[in-house]
Order: sequence, then structure tokens, then C-alpha cells
Amino acid sequence: MKMVIMNKNTLILILIVITLLLGFIFFLLVNSKTKDVFNEDIFYKGTKDEKVVAFACNIDWGNEYIPDMLKIFKDNNIRISFFPTGRWAKDNLELIKLIDKDNHEIGNHGYNHVDYNKLSYDKNKEEILKAHNVLKDITGKSPIYFAPPSGAFNDNTIKAANDLGYKLILWSIDTIDWRKDSTKDIIINRVVSKVHNSAIVLMHPTEETVKALPEIINSLFKKGYKIGTIDDVIN
Repeated sequence: MKMVIMNKNTLILILIVITLLLGFIFFLLVNSKTKDVFNEDIFYKGTKDEKVVAFACNIDWGNEYIPDMLKIFKDNNIRISFFPTGRWAKDNLELIKLIDKDNHEIGNHGYNHVDYNKLSYDKNKEEILKAHNVLKDITGKSPIYFAPPSGAFNDNTIKAANDLGYKLILWSIDTIDWRKDSTKDIIINRVVSKVHNSAIVLMHPTEETVKALPEIINSLFKKGYKIGTIDDVIN
């Protein structure tokens, strides 16, 4: 009789363990599927297997270097993607209008330059939407690409961007031009030595970037690459 009771208890324990295991496996499968769906809207590089690269310039400072950058791009008949923060755009209407006038693509860098990976879903959505409205009011165009500051994001960021109709843009080549030890030659090497089809090259408006751009552009042209916007490497 005692053995029967022990077997019954053991059976109940085994059933509980199996139920918990199945529940855990189901959770992993659902969670993995959700992340896969979300990741369809995250781009570290473009989708075209062609010799074209996108320049993505994030802006939250560096006003004094933007006119020189625009001149370089105009002289080389290049359109790139600029990602200004909403707060910067609001304070620099003339520069945003210059960028738009030259037909560059304008994306969304959020309203404030903060760590979006630390924000809730509602706060992520608020920051992206606030910047969206500022940029649309200035240019009359609705951005469709969102580049989170510092590349920091979490599932809340992805869902918020997705719900607002945005694709999340990161990069495959980083100039790291914001760092003090990033000289012209170092920036050139970081881009030219790593270039590949559909690359997204991240940069910022800095003095050394302005110095490096003519040689980077010339080197990529010599290698047979076209230089364009995020839209040029994704669509």
C-alpha cells in the first residue's frame, strides 16, 4: 500500500514537471517567433546585392560642419541619409531646410539623444513620434527610417518603431568619427577597408569627417561603388 502511494506521488510530480517543461518550451518558441518578426524591420545593412552603399549621418551637434558636408555631396552628385534628432531640427530650421533642399533623405533620430534601450514602450513611441511631427512640419515629408541614438534599442523600441510604420536602421560600417583619436586617415581606412555591397556607413558632422569624405568618396567610386541613401540599399 505504501509503495502504491509513493508511485502515485511520483507520477503526479512527473506530470507537473512535464507540464512546466512544455510551458517553458512553448514560451521559448513564441518569444523566438516574435523576435524573428521584429527583426525583419531592423537593418544593419541593405538588402541589395549590388555595389551600392548608403551614408547615414546622425545629427545632434556639429552644425558648423554640415554646410561643408553638403557642398562635398553636391559636388559629387551624391544624396545621402541624414538622421537629426527632433530637438536639434527644431533649433536649426535653416540647416534642415538646406538638407531637404538638396534632396537628401531625412530620417528620424528620436526627439532626444537618450538611451532608448532604457525606455518603456510608451516613452519610445513618444520620442519617435515627437521627432516625426517636428520633421514633417519642417519638410512636409514623413520619415520612414528610425536610427536610435548610439544604436541603443530594446524590444520596446522595435515594437514602437514598427507600430509607427518605421524601419529601424543601424550600420555595418562605423566611422567612430566622434572619438577624439579618429583622424582623417583612420576614418578613411575604417570605411574603405570594410566596404561591401549594401553597406550602411555611419558618420557624424565632425571636422575630421569633412576632411575624410572627399577621399572616401573617390576611393569608393574607383572601386565601382555608388553612394546613396538608406532607401537606395533597401528598396
